[in-house]
Amino acid sequence: MKNNVIAFSMVLSLLFSCTQKFPAPGEIKMSWELVSNEYSDTPKAMAKFHIENNSRFTLNDKNWALYFSQMSRTPLSADNNVKIRFLSGDWFVMEPKDNFRLKPGESVEITTEHSEWIIKETDAPLGSYFIFYDKKGMETDTLPVADFTILPFTRPEQANRHKNDYEPIPTAQWNFENNQSLSLLGKEELLPFIPSPVSYKATGSKVIFDDMVSVLHNEGLENEARYIAGFLEKLAGTSPVVKEAPEPAPYSIFLEIKKIQVNEKTDEAYRLQIKPDRSIQITGSDPAGVFYGIQSLLAMLPAEVFKGNNAQISLDEVVIEDAPRFPYRGLQIDVARNFQTKETIKKMIDILSFYKGNYLVIYLTEDEGWRIEIDGLPELTDIGAKRGHTTKEANALHPSYGSGPFACEAEHYGCGYYTKNDFIEILKYAQSRHVNIIPAVNFPGHSRAAIKSMEARYEKYMALGDEENANEFRLIDPDDTSKYLSAQWYNDNVVNVARESVYKFYETVVDAILAMYNEAGIEPEFFHTGGDEVPEGAWTASPMCAELIKSLPKITDPKNLQAYFFERIVEILKTKNLKIGGWEEVALLKEADGEYAPNKKFIGEQVYPYVWNNQGSNADLAYRLANAGYPVILCNVSNFYFDLAYNKDPREPGHYWPGFVNTRNAWQVAPFNVFYTTTHDAMGKEIDIETDYATLERLDANARKNVAGVQAQIWSETVKGKEMLEYYLLPKLIGFAESAWSPERTWETTKDRNLREKEMNIGWNTFANTLAQKELPRLAGIFGGFNYRVPAPGAKIENDKLVANSAYPGLIIRYTTDGTEPTKNSTVYFEPVSVTGKIKIKAFDAAGKGSLTMEVN
Repeated sequence: MKNNVIAFSMVLSLLFSCTQKFPAPGEIKMSWELVSNEYSDTPKAMAKFHIENNSRFTLNDKNWALYFSQMSRTPLSADNNVKIRFLSGDWFVMEPKDNFRLKPGESVEITTEHSEWIIKETDAPLGSYFIFYDKKGMETDTLPVADFTILPFTRPEQANRHKNDYEPIPTAQWNFENNQSLSLLGKEELLPFIPSPVSYKATGSKVIFDDMVSVLHNEGLENEARYIAGFLEKLAGTSPVVKEAPEPAPYSIFLEIKKIQVNEKTDEAYRLQIKPDRSIQITGSDPAGVFYGIQSLLAMLPAEVFKGNNAQISLDEVVIEDAPRFPYRGLQIDVARNFQTKETIKKMIDILSFYKGNYLVIYLTEDEGWRIEIDGLPELTDIGAKRGHTTKEANALHPSYGSGPFACEAEHYGCGYYTKNDFIEILKYAQSRHVNIIPAVNFPGHSRAAIKSMEARYEKYMALGDEENANEFRLIDPDDTSKYLSAQWYNDNVVNVARESVYKFYETVVDAILAMYNEAGIEPEFFHTGGDEVPEGAWTASPMCAELIKSLPKITDPKNLQAYFFERIVEILKTKNLKIGGWEEVALLKEADGEYAPNKKFIGEQVYPYVWNNQGSNADLAYRLANAGYPVILCNVSNFYFDLAYNKDPREPGHYWPGFVNTRNAWQVAPFNVFYTTTHDAMGKEIDIETDYATLERLDANARKNVAGVQAQIWSETVKGKEMLEYYLLPKLIGFAESAWSPERTWETTKDRNLREKEMNIGWNTFANTLAQKELPRLAGIFGGFNYRVPAPGAKIENDKLVANSAYPGLIIRYTTDGTEPTKNSTVYFEPVSVTGKIKIKAFDAAGKGSLTMEVN
């Protein structure tokens, strides 16, 4: 009997092995290693794939392919009988050549060369998956690589972009040297709150609150009263009394509207008084001013309150007067590349409004996704709101940014959109916090998701024999043979501006979105058209565009068809009483010499260029447009692109194509003289600002009024989910808030460079101390808490002693000597201490949130 059971088990095992055609999940193990960026005189990177076959299946030269996403790093070569092909965007495929064999139990190492440097873990291949084929070459099975490891970057040649990379690697010792100008300040030397107010006059006395206050308000401030009452209820666990009243009373917060002027501003201004009778009076020039006075009051609460310790609160007896520097203080979040949920957007509105931001651009459409429901065009979300394995030619979206082969798989972020009800809910939520939502629908470039969706619609109606409906919203010229490659490496992402159906499509989308505003009871103010990065070569071989150009004698270069397109869009949006936003390209025209100049056509037409390019010879671009008469929004890439990595540490996620952006970069901006604060190029080389900027155009004094505001951006190619979004945003947003709201700082107009930089360092020291001692601990609890970044400390070994310091004085530094990861229970560093062994250090804030770990050599 026993022998029969054994024999039967062996037969079952044999049968199972015979029927197991392809590897099971986890049976193919893969790792990836960046070898070097410094081995070549030209920009290149060398990397290695390690593939280990632990299945019973032999990978041969015909039965598999490995697909993966990798940000714009074209593989130039690969060895060991494989080739890598570029497909589209960041989508690549590794395929076997003749004689490839990887038998069960074997492994292979494949060396690849790439066209650009690779210095970040977020540069590694993502979302990799195998496709297996039968003997006829047909796809049969899909296998995501579940066991995938990115080997650590440990050598300088892995972190440096090239031999000519001037940006330092942030080692523990470099951090130490960089932190030398900082010193610990006492609590009385910190900023009262951020962003800093115009005036803060404290008597030196304290006012003690040991019980719940009531909330009294004028008529018309019900929303603001509900806001602060709800906030207090969350902090204390009990609801305050809320009622309309004509005047303040002891132990209350009184909200009122009166005509006030602060720093020559009458919009969004407020006066906040904390009085000895334990009453708090917030007077606003308008409801927004009252709301910002409330936010200042909340920002004055001790951080411990947000952790539930609220038995007694001590506040300064003070009179504060405040108003914003700029009327437009914006944040843009790209939800198209990688989706963010409605709940996440609401949380972003919370923190943006807390730091007194008032505009949120939601980037709803891109090549890689369409994220809003549009009545009558279900294909936009059926096709355009999800990505999965397909072919480039199919009317579907292929994987991007690690989204993998399966549409709508959890934690892959390629799938999702806002229903009409979702968007209406977002609009109402934002309005209650005085945040204006600006929808962005990017045309004529960056339009692949829309194009693929409308081609699917075209095919559907053509199959029904309905050619009229098929062409109603078509976006391409099917006979166009133009050759181009966009900034994100697409050759099929530009709509054909000669088609009338393109304009019908755009207006249909605009009207559908405006209908959501109408249903929400909100008057829309802005519509953002995108308009950036139309690649050279687009429209050059389109018969439809050739016919159009014949009728437009002023257009001699197909590139300037973008100006024609934008003119048509402006006419559509003007009829809807909207301000029109777009990237700087929408306000530029290509001249005969190939240079771009302000297009005078749209001056005075409520067109707002959002100017990101402040690098090199374009450092003055925003000023040229403002001097020409355009109202501009400063979106400086060197300061306000928050998807850029904090520094060059390979563990820090994000882009770095124009350099790196940390919290100080966002804080250290002179909006009216960027030449003072844009001091290094994309490779970290110091700019001679007196010489290199000598011939560039300065902002005219009478054009200052044309700088309408500033905006921070988060593009989402490398952002996967809410946690990463929060890490990228915070605390950079806090530095941005100081640049957007607070009065002009002394150093912004100091001509002497040495004195200016000394003043900057003093100001930054105060700000950094305030971040450590007030702002970061609050972020741990406010609005449910955030995954904010704590900067790594600096350290060195000197005379066998550990010497350490902090990027934000007031953070707690902890260390270990046995090579283990420091935790919030590890030994605290107070002063130089004798050490031996393998030293690791880490910074923690008062809430216990830690930084990256640094090894001290």
